[in-house]
Amino acid sequence: MMTKQRGIGSGFGARSTAEEVVRGVDLAGRTVLVTGGYSGLGLETTRALSAAGAHVVVPARRPAVAEQALRGVPRTETHALDLGDLESVRLFCERFLDTGRALDVIIAGAGVMACPETRVGPGWEAHFAINHLGHFALVNRLRPALSPGARVVSVASSGHFLSGIRWDDPQFDRGYDRWLAYAQSKTANALFAVHLDALGASGGVHAFALHPGSILTPLQRHVPRDEQIAQGWMTADGAPAAGFKTPEQGAATAVWAATSPLLEARGGVYCQDCDVAEPATTDDMLVGGVKPWAVDPEQAARLWTFSSELTGLDTFA
Repeated sequence: MMTKQRGIGSGFGARSTAEEVVRGVDLAGRTVLVTGGYSGLGLETTRALSAAGAHVVVPARRPAVAEQALRGVPRTETHALDLGDLESVRLFCERFLDTGRALDVIIAGAGVMACPETRVGPGWEAHFAINHLGHFALVNRLRPALSPGARVVSVASSGHFLSGIRWDDPQFDRGYDRWLAYAQSKTANALFAVHLDALGASGGVHAFALHPGSILTPLQRHVPRDEQIAQGWMTADGAPAAGFKTPEQGAATAVWAATSPLLEARGGVYCQDCDVAEPATTDDMLVGGVKPWAVDPEQAARLWTFSSELTGLDTFA
């Protein structure tokens, strides 16, 4: 399989911040939607895009918390949205479409990690449902609002190293593993971008996936502190381990993927450290790169069909 996964020398790197990535970029008049845009990496993403002039729509499961977090950040608005509830997704999208506004960028950043076994909707496993299916439904329903040249940026993770799509048991009906559930959902995030770009490119819509890096944020709330220390994520006194990024650095790759002109002819790629990621050559997730199962067009097409069957949506057909 030919790969588009080759670095392009963006001029940025692992320590670049979101603010640095958009310095000199004028996003005035652009509308960006950021799920999870009020906490952790999402909050830093929202701040950077707003500072560059964008109007940022932040749908949130906890809209009051989002409003408080975004107080003082100009050109932002919050709305209720629960990605684990497809009816909530439908209602949010209908309200947005009724405004007649166009969307220039969607950054699909909200998610859960290593949570206890949880079922949502018709019994779907929560990681797959919230991290992937909720965003699949959101983007499909917002298709009429996407402007020519729009970008959809899917925040995946090097967690995809641990699992491809478990076609024999995607909902973990035969035994639950929280890390494999998270890993599958992150592979799904990457494959979503691959096939969305294949379907949307003719209409000017491009998609990208990315690994933001290793960062300590509220995403790890289900991982006990002693486990994080044992995993080598933090030191005994709670400081981030060597190689971990700050939230400002962690937000940079999503902002770069959303705005960089260098990606105009490179839709569907998986990014890392503000560049196109190379194929992974080790199993070290701190080194990163992308595993072949996360950028396989056949797997991406199969996942799209499966997701469409589950959600009843496919507006890009």
